[in-house]
Amino acid sequence: MVAIQRINHQSLEFPDTRQALSYPNGLLAIGGDLSIPRLLEAYSHGIFPWYEDPQPIMWWSPDPRSVLYPDELYISRSLRKSMRRSDYTITADRAFHRVVAGCADRREDHQGTWITNAMGRAYMALHRAGYAHSIEVWSRHGQLVGGLYGVTLGQVFFGESMFSKERDTSKMALVAAVHELKLRDYQLIDCQVESDHLVSLGARSIPRLDFEQYLAHTTGMNEPTPLWTLDCPARELL
Repeated sequence: MVAIQRINHQSLEFPDTRQALSYPNGLLAIGGDLSIPRLLEAYSHGIFPWYEDPQPIMWWSPDPRSVLYPDELYISRSLRKSMRRSDYTITADRAFHRVVAGCADRREDHQGTWITNAMGRAYMALHRAGYAHSIEVWSRHGQLVGGLYGVTLGQVFFGESMFSKERDTSKMALVAAVHELKLRDYQLIDCQVESDHLVSLGARSIPRLDFEQYLAHTTGMNEPTPLWTLDCPARELL
């Protein structure tokens, strides 16, 4: 049985991702903390935290890696129709904490969410520091009905989670995110692990090595970015 490596609390270094376990896919190490420096170091090497209470922090680097190139976003005919006919308003960075809470609460039984309280606090810290951003979808009555959030480094948006309380609202949030990312010349959206939902929107899998080589060329300057200012009806994003 292969032993899982433990993070040295005195160092921000992570093990070589080639040492990640093939089963479960991509488990690389455990331990450490969720400080901003460690999270930025992790993301810049394609490593992300994912665990549930009361487990220790688990760090992952799956192979292959699910990604979405902004120009490859697929907007189905039904989604276009839904957005054109909707009364939804889409904003950015207006309610980051509520989006994180919505993602954490998306399971009906409210059990087993990987967005622990510690994770929520960590992403709020990243948001305040200018490294994490959110997209919100609002109903005509001002209710938050969908959204997503993620981390930005270099020209990469590391998508973390999305939620939907009404039909297609998480997809609308992704359309809005791609719109904003293209305006800012982002080149890649990290989707982490393949899912039917993301594949239907244009995501595809690439070898981990290709993903890491791309990161090495695009995330060298980990500078924070200003708050996003999107605020428009959903139909204007088409």
